Amino acid sequence: MRGTGIELPAAQVGVSRWRRFRASLDWPLVLVVLAICTLSLVNLYSATTGTNNAFFFDAQVKWMVVGTAVFVVVTLVDYRALVRLAWIGAFIAVALLLVVAMLGDGAVNKGSARWFNLGAFGVQPSEPAKLAVILALARMFQDAESIRYGLRELVPRLALLATPVLLIALQPDLGTASLLTLIGLSIGFLALAKIWPVVQATLVGLLCIPLLWETMHTYQKNRVLAFLDPTADPTGIGYHTQQSILAVGSGRVLGKGFAGGTQSEYGYLPEHLTDFPFSVWAEQWGFLGSALVLALYAFLVVWLLNLAASARDRAGTVICFGVAAMTFWHVYVNISMVLGIAPVVGVTLPFFSYGGSSVLTFFVAMGLAASVSLRRHGY
Repeated sequence: MRGTGIELPAAQVGVSRWRRFRASLDWPLVLVVLAICTLSLVNLYSATTGTNNAFFFDAQVKWMVVGTAVFVVVTLVDYRALVRLAWIGAFIAVALLLVVAMLGDGAVNKGSARWFNLGAFGVQPSEPAKLAVILALARMFQDAESIRYGLRELVPRLALLATPVLLIALQPDLGTASLLTLIGLSIGFLALAKIWPVVQATLVGLLCIPLLWETMHTYQKNRVLAFLDPTADPTGIGYHTQQSILAVGSGRVLGKGFAGGTQSEYGYLPEHLTDFPFSVWAEQWGFLGSALVLALYAFLVVWLLNLAASARDRAGTVICFGVAAMTFWHVYVNISMVLGIAPVVGVTLPFFSYGGSSVLTFFVAMGLAASVSLRRHGY
């Protein structure tokens, strides 16, 4: 023990550190993530039971086990060390996105080059790119406390942060590119002393919408048109939205019960494991079950904002706020898509959608927030 001249055995020191870690761990964060993951596995099992898709459930369980281990490791790593390496992480994220773009047909999935195909697994670099941008912004705003950024310093940093957005949009994946933009703007509103630069950037983006429309692929334009009028082509471009709305509405107040959803069980609901898992849940558990899931997400976002407010430094604040923004925008866009009040853009629902890249990314994100929380207690 320090100051007594008495050395504790290594095993006892290890037990002591584990107790400190367990006592300092952010248990509200852990428990709400555990609750969401549990409900998501129930949802996935009900959507795959009695079908040829049962292996999706086994794969998702494995991803969540790996994600839990990753969460613990990231929590133990001091987030300030990761912030110091943030620009390197941003360069790596850009490099991976460039490699995916150069692979071309070898990485094409459903019309866009987004994945590395590694045998039985696929890795989507655009997911960890969100974390790289959050950490880079944390580094940028942390440095701003002691360094006055001039145009020479600011332009290359902003160009590096904008590059992932451009590369993801060219895949094409406008949903993820838009999310990354929203995350950056959200952090800007929080961290900048004056919000006018963010307001101006938002207005410029809105003015560019006509130009963006002209560069969009036909299937992307069709998704927007289906959003504006889902009934115009209910068996074509409006099919996804129509079936999702039917699934949600048919759940009524209490739902049809476990594995009782006809839209998902009989294959009427497309992409029900990835893009529309909330439709499956709403059909089976109704309004009350849907309200429970949304309440869990609301608590998670509010708790992350609480961690941002109580972080010990500016970098920790930006990280927690960035993770909160990432979670909020994912939930908002996915639920809006499910209810037909936003175009279908393929945005995942955190921990609920099937897929290893999304699950691991959110476990790492929660680990970053937990690491910030842990250092508040001097761990």
